[in-house]
Amino acid sequence: MGLTVGIVGCGSITRFRHAPEYVENPNVDEIVFYDRNHHRAEGMVKEFGGRVAATFEELINDPTVDAISDCSSNEVHHIHSTEALLKGKHVLCEKPLAVSVDKAKTILAAQKESGKKLMVDHNQRFTKVHQRARQIINSGEYGDVITFKTSFGHGGPEGWGVTKSNATWFFKKERSHSGVAGDLGIHKIDLIHYLIDDEITEVKSFTGSLDKVDENNQPIEVCDNVVAIFNTKKGRLGQGSFSWTYYGEEDNSTTIYLQKGIMKIYHDPEDQIIIEQPDGGKVKFELEPIQTNDNQTSTGVIDSFVDWIIHDTEPPVKGEDAISSLRVIEQILED
Repeated sequence: MGLTVGIVGCGSITRFRHAPEYVENPNVDEIVFYDRNHHRAEGMVKEFGGRVAATFEELINDPTVDAISDCSSNEVHHIHSTEALLKGKHVLCEKPLAVSVDKAKTILAAQKESGKKLMVDHNQRFTKVHQRARQIINSGEYGDVITFKTSFGHGGPEGWGVTKSNATWFFKKERSHSGVAGDLGIHKIDLIHYLIDDEITEVKSFTGSLDKVDENNQPIEVCDNVVAIFNTKKGRLGQGSFSWTYYGEEDNSTTIYLQKGIMKIYHDPEDQIIIEQPDGGKVKFELEPIQTNDNQTSTGVIDSFVDWIIHDTEPPVKGEDAISSLRVIEQILED
């Protein structure tokens, strides 16, 4: 018998990522959908099969449900994920884990109390390109990391969200809380921690609502742009740019400056890793294209979560990793 998985929240992240990847996984037998907008859950059943839970309580009290994907909006992750864990469900929570480190710690406390598994969807750790880049850096072939810069930007969540409008919850302070910092920035902060085996400890940043407007044509309540400078535990310096106002091709690139070369990741669509050497030579790796909102491919996140449940294989990212990244987001927003 395979797993029965519940999904909380039936927006675009469920439709394009979680639900299809659960359907494709041979170890998942059924999905149970819950959304406070009942018709959205019913729409998922029509598209992917499975069944609807009338309430969140019905979902987490269902003894047949083994695990939960928490795809709700940011402000209720600490409620849904905590309650699901304490009801004996394994949990895969969307990023950010919570709107604050304190609230995230309540989830980790519930995980420890329950003994169940908690994974967070920092999906950039799962790409073959980033995994290969980490291997190359860790090999020491090009020396130690000196500095880095990373960027993640696109035209904004209003084209991605289920409503396809600027009334999206991403623009609401009470629901999103952190704007582009928690939507895109946290992905790249987690990635830097993963790639260079280090942790950002100091932040100097500028944040702003520069261009996005809400359904009332007013500037949005959260930041749509972040520019930040970082210092790490090991003394590396770096910079990050995160934006919802890149009105052209999506930028999801990272550059790592090493003692014996420059590693460029996702700068070129054909060669996703390019290492520029001091003598002018270049080493190129063609692995897989970057996943974008317009190019949906399997993230590997769901498969890793299911494997962890069934085979107890260690996942690339856990709750403690998510808190490290969330702590940096708090510094960005406070600066």
